Amino acid sequence: MAKRGKGYQAATATVGLEELREMRQALETVKETAYAKFDETVDVAVRLGVDPRHADQIVRGTVVLPAGTGRDVRVLVIAQGDKAREAEEAGADYVGTEFVEKIQGGWLDFDVAITTPDMMKDVGKLGRVLGPRGLMPTPKAGTVTMDVARVVKESKAGRIEFRVDKTGIIHAPVGKVSFDIEALLENVESLMEAIKRNRPSAAKGTYIRSVTVSSTMGPGVGIDPNPYR
Repeated sequence: MAKRGKGYQAATATVGLEELREMRQALETVKETAYAKFDETVDVAVRLGVDPRHADQIVRGTVVLPAGTGRDVRVLVIAQGDKAREAEEAGADYVGTEFVEKIQGGWLDFDVAITTPDMMKDVGKLGRVLGPRGLMPTPKAGTVTMDVARVVKESKAGRIEFRVDKTGIIHAPVGKVSFDIEALLENVESLMEAIKRNRPSAAKGTYIRSVTVSSTMGPGVGIDPNPYR
């Protein structure tokens, strides 16, 4: 087991790993015990009662965090004609069809990629590059769309995509340690509601098994999951 630093050990001693808290108290604990010299991201981990090996139990979706993510999101739109102009007017950082070739050449200086259905014949070639990095546009994530202006604005405002991993857990950022408690609470509640809305019909038994919140460098703080069931 890797040796933990003094900062982490001190934070763990403060937290009390076995205790389940209500969300506000947990977020306060995360803010109080954050010790890194940078503005750490606050992450939520939700363990679900699903089996992701079955296609009908995969949980994925998008949500716009009301208070934003706390970071500058670089948005790429691969489109042409009127849709390219709409993307530029909406505030996209990079717009054009030439970025297909740039990405094939190794360029990846963006956080979100959006495209229109007519461009998927070209963008589809980028699957092996963008897929493993979670950057591939998909209809399910709403990033293959004709409404590019709306998705650009949402992405800039705090739109995130979430997806259950192979262990049945969703990991998602909900802001920064520097956010006030009310902003973090608003973001967490929006995420939890989105996860509940995306419950697969094939999921049986308890859907939300556990909830944990943490900062980038800090220990996980357990949440009482009952209010979210």
